[in-house]
Amino acid sequence: MQKLFLGICYLLCSQWLTAQQISGKVTDLNSGAAVASATVELSNIATTTTNATGDFIFRKIRSGDYRIRISSIGYKAVDTTVTAGSNLEFKLQRLNLFMQPVEVRAIQAGDKSPFTKTNLSKKEIEKLNLGQDIPFVLNQTPSAVVSSDAGTGIGYTGIRIRGTDATRINVTLNGIPYNDAESQGTFFVNLPDFTSSVNNIQVQRGVGTSSNGGTAFGATINLSTNEVNTQAYGELNNSAGSFNTWKHTVKAGTGLINNHWTVDARLSKVSSGGYVERASSDLRAFYISGAYIAEKTSVRLNVFSGKEKTYQSWYGVSDEDLKTNRRINYAGMEKPGAPYDNQTDNFQQDHYQLFINHQFNPRLTVNTAVFLTKGAGYYEEYKAEQAFKEYKMPDFVSGGETFETTDLIRQLHLKNDFYGQIFSVQYKTDKDQLTVGGGWNRFDNQHFGQVMWAGMGIPYKHRWYDLTAYKTDVNGYAKYSRKLSTAFEAFADIQYRRVLYQMNGYRKTPDALVRETYNFVNPKAGITYAKDDYFAYLSYSMGSKEPNRNDFEANLGQDLKPEKLHDFELGFEKRN
Repeated sequence: MQKLFLGICYLLCSQWLTAQQISGKVTDLNSGAAVASATVELSNIATTTTNATGDFIFRKIRSGDYRIRISSIGYKAVDTTVTAGSNLEFKLQRLNLFMQPVEVRAIQAGDKSPFTKTNLSKKEIEKLNLGQDIPFVLNQTPSAVVSSDAGTGIGYTGIRIRGTDATRINVTLNGIPYNDAESQGTFFVNLPDFTSSVNNIQVQRGVGTSSNGGTAFGATINLSTNEVNTQAYGELNNSAGSFNTWKHTVKAGTGLINNHWTVDARLSKVSSGGYVERASSDLRAFYISGAYIAEKTSVRLNVFSGKEKTYQSWYGVSDEDLKTNRRINYAGMEKPGAPYDNQTDNFQQDHYQLFINHQFNPRLTVNTAVFLTKGAGYYEEYKAEQAFKEYKMPDFVSGGETFETTDLIRQLHLKNDFYGQIFSVQYKTDKDQLTVGGGWNRFDNQHFGQVMWAGMGIPYKHRWYDLTAYKTDVNGYAKYSRKLSTAFEAFADIQYRRVLYQMNGYRKTPDALVRETYNFVNPKAGITYAKDDYFAYLSYSMGSKEPNRNDFEANLGQDLKPEKLHDFELGFEKRN
C-alpha cells in the first residue's frame, strides 16, 4: 500500500514538474498597439482571448511543440509552431478592410458591460454542433433548460432561461429580430443546421442591453453569421446517431477574391426517426452569403432558407403511460385503427438580409440593414366526430337520417411576411462610447383552415376560416459608456418602443377584433470594475412586454396590461 501511495505521489509530482506554460502578447504590426479580444487557439486543445493589454497565457501545458493560431477581426491570421515554456510576441498585420459586423456589435454587450452574459466562439460552437437545434447548443450555458418534443434534440425544441419560456427570450439573427411577432415564440425548427453557419453566439441573461425586436425577460440570444473568411475552404460533415438520426452538411467559401469579394455557402439535410413513437423529422436548408468589403465600407447580402416536415409529438405523456410505454405518441390516434400517418407539421421559412456598414473615421461608424422573412406552412391532423357547424356547414342528411358530426382531415395554415429595417450609429473616443440605434418592422399574417377529407358532408379543400393579423413595431435606443478611471466604467441605456396590434378574429371566434397600441420606455444603467483578472459589475434594467396572440384570445373583451420586469444584477468574475 505504501509503494502504491509513493507511486501516485511520484506521478503527480512529475506531472506538476513537467507542466509548463505558453504565454505571449499580440500587437498591431504598424502601430504597436495591443490587440485586445484576439482569439488564440492552441493545437485544438485550448482556446483563449487576449486581455486589454494584448496578453494571453496557457497554463499547465506539457513539454513539446504546438500549433498556435491567432486571429482577430480586421487582421491577417497568424499560424505557426511554438514550444512549451515560450513567451512570445505576435504582430498582426492589418488587412485595411472594414470587416467588423457592426450590426451585431451595436446590440451585443461588450466585455466590460455590466450584464450577465456568456459568449460562445466559433470553435466552441463547432464542438457542440451535432445537428441538433440551437437550444441544445446552449444546453450547458448557465440557467438554460432545454426540451425536445421528439426526444433527440431534432425537430421541435424548446428553451427556458432563468425559468422564462421562449416568448420572453429575445432572439436576433445578425441583429435582425427572429421571434414570431404574434406568438412571440421562437421556432428553431425553421432553421435546420443553422449552427453550421454561426460564428458567434452571445447569451445575455436577464433583461440585458437594448436590442431589436421584443423585450427580453429571461435572456437575449444574439446569433451572428456575418464572419469574413479570408481563406478559401471546403467542408463535408456527416454524422449518424441513435434512432436513425443523420446529418449531412456541405460548406464552401471563396475567401477574399481580388481583396474585396467573398462568398460563403452551405447545404444541409438533417433527419431523425425520433425517440418518441413516429416523431420523425425531415429538415433541409441552405445558406448563401456574398459580401463586398472595402477599406471603410462593407455590403453583405444573406439568403437562407429552412424547410421542415415533422410528425407531431407535442402532446406529452400521462402518468400511467409513463410507467408502461414512455415513448407513446398520442398524435394521430383519433383515427380508428392505426394512427394517422401524416399527422405532421410542415413549414418553410425564407430569409433575405442586406447589410451596409460604413466608417466615416476611426471614431464614427454607421450601419443599416433591411430584411424580409417569408413563411408559409400548415399542420395536418385527423379529427374524429367533428360538428358540421364548427366548419360552417349544415348537418348532413342521408337516407332520411341526419348526421351532426363526421371524421375529417384538416390543415391549419399560416402565411406571413415579416419585413423592416434596423440601423445604428456608433461614436467612440478613448474614454467614451455612444451608440444610437433602432428600427421598425411590420408583420403581416394570414390564418386559414382547409378540410382535406371528410367522411361526409364537407367538400374537398373547404375553407372554414380565413383571417388576417398585423403588428407594427418601432423602437429606438441610446447606449452610453464612459471610463471613470483605469478600473471603473459606467454604462447607461434607454429604449423607447411602440407596438401596434391588429388581429381580425380567431379560428373559434372569427368576429373578435383586437386593436391595441402600447408605448414602452425601458431604462438601464450599471457600473463595472475591471482590474488584472478580476471583474465585477452592478446593474439595473427594466423590461416591458406586450401580450401575445394567445393572451388576447384567452381574455377577449378584457383590458390586458403589459408585463413589466425590474432586473437587478450583481456579478463577480475571476478570469484566467
